[in-house]
Amino acid sequence: MKVLFAASEAVPFIKTGGLADVIGSLPKALVKQGLDVRVILPKYAQIPASLTDRMEVVAVFDLQMGWRTLYCGIYKLEHEGIIFYFVDNEYYFARHGCYGYGDDAERFAFFSRAVLDALQPIDFIPDVIHCHDWQAGMIPVLYRAHFSYQPEYAHIRTILTIHNLKYQGVFGQEEFKDYFTLGDEHFHGYALELHGGASFLKGGLLYSDAITTVSPTYAEEIQTPYYGESLDGLLRSQSHRLHGILNGLDYEEFDPMNDKFVEFHYRDSLAKKQLNKLKLQERVGLPARKDVPLIALVTRLVDQKGLDLMDRVIGELLNLDAQWIIVGTGEPRFEQLFRWAADAFPDKVSANILFDESLARQVYAASDLFLMPSLFEPCGIGQLIAMRYRSVPIVRETGGLKDTVTPYNEETGEGTGFTFANYNAHDMLFTIERAVRLYREPAVWANLMANTKKKDFSWKKSAQQYKDLYETLVPVRV
Repeated sequence: MKVLFAASEAVPFIKTGGLADVIGSLPKALVKQGLDVRVILPKYAQIPASLTDRMEVVAVFDLQMGWRTLYCGIYKLEHEGIIFYFVDNEYYFARHGCYGYGDDAERFAFFSRAVLDALQPIDFIPDVIHCHDWQAGMIPVLYRAHFSYQPEYAHIRTILTIHNLKYQGVFGQEEFKDYFTLGDEHFHGYALELHGGASFLKGGLLYSDAITTVSPTYAEEIQTPYYGESLDGLLRSQSHRLHGILNGLDYEEFDPMNDKFVEFHYRDSLAKKQLNKLKLQERVGLPARKDVPLIALVTRLVDQKGLDLMDRVIGELLNLDAQWIIVGTGEPRFEQLFRWAADAFPDKVSANILFDESLARQVYAASDLFLMPSLFEPCGIGQLIAMRYRSVPIVRETGGLKDTVTPYNEETGEGTGFTFANYNAHDMLFTIERAVRLYREPAVWANLMANTKKKDFSWKKSAQQYKDLYETLVPVRV
């Protein structure tokens, strides 16, 4: 079976969030299941030269987008056994970063058209085009409108995966009519129309053959008004083809036994983990203490991550006999909150308002507890890395956090972390206080480590679920 992933970012080429991690690792797991999986991305200027230097041009053609005739180049690179294609047009993609430009609708309309127009030139006609997030959401619409009736393409099925429903690619209807050559029939309420404009994501939801999202709980949540971002009614109507498949973690990339950023390699040795903790405390200027729990946040500093809960009880949190280390950037109010805490409590707080992959890995390896009090979390990768590095997660029960972290039960000794259900600052505070107390009970910690060790959050199970879904969609070809 041939599968083409269409996405706007992938590790190691370009990354702004968890989408890139998925596109960088899921194809490798699917290839192990016997599928021929390839990936197509925009060719951004920020892709490192060490990678672009290895790319080869495999196709150049004119692309028609509305009244425009545009250059389109397709580059190819094999990386870690996966073939990646890159859509080249410097006007659209030779810029700083991926998104946030006034012409994003035009840029990703070009990308969507290029994905379909490139199939013949690259000599790869897939059975499934697997589209990711709003940037690829119009590919199923274009396929239905312009390609599905052509015999060589008629067998193709399309899937849309929602990585975060909040981002919907809403732009003006006139732009859609222009870039995609679509008539008025595509813009009534049950088609692309959204908030008076039109939505890339809504197009993908309605025109694809199947919809997936990145955890079973998030698939349920987005069918409710609280989490549904104005699309809950549509998603309820499509629930028969909506599947929640949990994201995995690349166990080769994230491995404390082989991580190049970690000084003392370990698997289950708490003694080695403590050596990493003492090293990190020394590096960031915290007192070197084994007996105090080190609580970590490696996150974007934004509302979604539940940081307003911390703001409400920051005094009580800083009164705990615990140390805190924060790594991330984001909204100025949260950056300032943690800078203030580090200035006021230098023996308790290290605020690293930056993103540094080597520091982040050292934090996972050194920390005892890992906090994710998210307002919503489609899947979350932080808690998966934390458990892989034997840092015990403290999470709110939402989305993938609920699906991956089992609450610790002192009576039975079962569980892999500490959880709270309500989006409430004092519920979070109580849960953190409990975790800090139980850190000082060696039998409890031994239980948590033993339970976490049994968990497997690699891509193997999830890849099998994707393969099963592909096989239900693709007709048997004789």
